Amino acid sequence: MAKLSIRDINPAGKRVLMRVDFNVPLNSAGEITDDTRITAAVPSIEFLAKAGGRVILMSHLGRPKGAPEAKYSLKPAADRLGELLNVPVKFVNDCVGDKADAAVSDLKDGEVLLLENVRFYAGEEKNDPEFSKQLASHGDIYVNDAFGTAHRAHASTAGVTEFIDTCAMGFLIEKELEYLVDKLENPARPFVVIMGGAKVSDKIEVLNRLMEKADAFIIGGAMANTFRLAQGYQIGKSLAEPDKTDLALKILDIAEKNETEFLLPADTRHTAEFADDAPTEVTEIWGEGGAIPADREGIDIGDRAIVDFSKKIAEAGTIIWNGPMGVFEKRGFDIGTKAIGKAIAENTKAVKIVGGGDSVTAANKFGFGEKMDHMSTGGGASLELLEGKVLPGIAALDEK
Repeated sequence: MAKLSIRDINPAGKRVLMRVDFNVPLNSAGEITDDTRITAAVPSIEFLAKAGGRVILMSHLGRPKGAPEAKYSLKPAADRLGELLNVPVKFVNDCVGDKADAAVSDLKDGEVLLLENVRFYAGEEKNDPEFSKQLASHGDIYVNDAFGTAHRAHASTAGVTEFIDTCAMGFLIEKELEYLVDKLENPARPFVVIMGGAKVSDKIEVLNRLMEKADAFIIGGAMANTFRLAQGYQIGKSLAEPDKTDLALKILDIAEKNETEFLLPADTRHTAEFADDAPTEVTEIWGEGGAIPADREGIDIGDRAIVDFSKKIAEAGTIIWNGPMGVFEKRGFDIGTKAIGKAIAENTKAVKIVGGGDSVTAANKFGFGEKMDHMSTGGGASLELLEGKVLPGIAALDEK
């Protein structure tokens, strides 16, 4: 996707207004518990600052209702960014108005300023032109490196581009487009898509889109229960979408007509108690009439499924992983997700893409993150990009 990159601009002496995604988790004391999103923005910020740009950062945090709320202040993010950059990062407790204007005016070449939460103003999510114009007045150049919000047409992601002539992407968005778009144009084969999570309905657009390209799908998580229910199997108390069984059968029919391999788990790990370290059992093989007992709940793929899925993963040339195989957050229910993550990591010849959200959390939890070629920073944004949708925050940037 040929969008203008920060590699293509000269920021020296210019005010660079940059949208980042510092929507980080905070504990009750206001301390950052995971700085992944801040760390991800560092390469672009360093590049612009070292090139002599005056870097003005803007972001949202949490869900304030269009007015200031102390618990959603970005001040902790400014402090953490300063530690990561090893230089002071200035902070101003507003994003527009006299205070923000003064802070931007005082900025010198190579310095970094973080504005206060843009969602303290209702105009942000409404993509209000006047608010967009106020934000845009801070910059000579606009850079978007907030992939996680690129699917939202907000003032700081889309509206500002109407008032700034040069609009480019940062390194983070550049990498997201490289892996989620460019490398999937002609993927190395076999192309294997691993999908998990709770709902078929959440992934239907991705399934339909990738059905045209993928050689095989691997389905786990609660969404697999909906497929098994549609096929007439007993799933006990397992989470499923009974109203989506017709949709599940339609997907299976399309896969068969396309000659796309569609692997459902041959067996399921289930429990009577939804708690850490609760005793579990594994169903009989589904194809031989197995069933989950009526008083038990499927919480992970079974041992046979792990073997089947791992074998298919080992053969792959391109892998997309989006969604866990079970309730990996609980001890004893994480066996399948960990095994699939391990199988992906051990395939050294494949292009390995983790599609955001819980899959990234799982890959990091089990120590496989560094073995992946790309870990997407956007859950909803990565799904929409894989669906083939146009992301407003990217569409608004200049063509190369």
